[in-house]
Amino acid sequence: MIPVAVVTGFLGSGKTTLIGRMLRDPAWARTAVIVNEFGEIGLDHDLIASGDDSVLTLNTGCLCCAMQTDLARTLLGLSARRSAGSAEYDRVVIETSGLSDPGPMLQAMMTDSAVFATHRIPSVVTLVDTVHGEQTLREHEEARQQVALADRLLFSKADLLAPSPALLDSLGRLNAGAPRTLASVADLAVFFGGSPGGDWADKPRGVSRRNGHGEIDTFTVIRDRPLPALALTLLLQAVAEHCGSRLLRLKGLVSIEEMPGRPAVIHGVRHVFGAPEFLDRWPSGDERTRIVVIGRGVPRYFVARLLDAIEEEVRDAIAAHPAEFRMRNG
Repeated sequence: MIPVAVVTGFLGSGKTTLIGRMLRDPAWARTAVIVNEFGEIGLDHDLIASGDDSVLTLNTGCLCCAMQTDLARTLLGLSARRSAGSAEYDRVVIETSGLSDPGPMLQAMMTDSAVFATHRIPSVVTLVDTVHGEQTLREHEEARQQVALADRLLFSKADLLAPSPALLDSLGRLNAGAPRTLASVADLAVFFGGSPGGDWADKPRGVSRRNGHGEIDTFTVIRDRPLPALALTLLLQAVAEHCGSRLLRLKGLVSIEEMPGRPAVIHGVRHVFGAPEFLDRWPSGDERTRIVVIGRGVPRYFVARLLDAIEEEVRDAIAAHPAEFRMRNG
């Protein structure tokens, strides 16, 4: 599976500067960077080893690829080159438009079967401008969405102005669980470290933050006991049906009774959910189920209580018909 990171952030947040630094740094060799326009990066001619109309190979070992008509086509085109041996890379970074909501991009990766089969669901890294960030968050819904959906937050322009208490408060209300670091020191581990799709150990227990900016809430559902696989399936179906567009993002590591020691990684954006991906082992010593919910107008205890009801029903069914469930699970 090819790991993917999405870099987002509002206009002027420093995405172009960050991407340009990546492409010039040998530490980022064997990285394919998908951007909207090559001209925004301003690559020097002496950095370019070879190229064609859509892909440039750089002397540092990176690839720089122009976005085609859609993300899936671009990713699959790069993957075909990789399989044919004409493009060598181990990971992908995608730069979004400054005015875009990253949600549809995540949905595109989860709904295209060919992309989902070959690429890991992306982590989302959001740049926050310390100079104008607080005003931007107040005035622009897109900026709030970018922060709310982030797995990590990067501070840009911190050399000009340290993050203000007001900015830190806004970020905490929008996304309390996202680790923060300086964009100027961000390395590969910031974008691709940890378990697929997030740093689950960093997520707070039972957090619910009403932010005053469109009422985006974040909370975590934690379970000590493994879940029956059927309970997880029914939970995701019910959340998609009842929450729909109010669910900005759901992600989690789930302990499954039928798969001991192999947690399921789950992802959902609005009403779209990808198939669970099973890890070979837990990424840390914490083997509890942790489901992070980011939504607008989703009651804090709705998902937890829904899971309780579904799990009780499934366990009653298993107890009533044990032979049937043993046959179903092989």
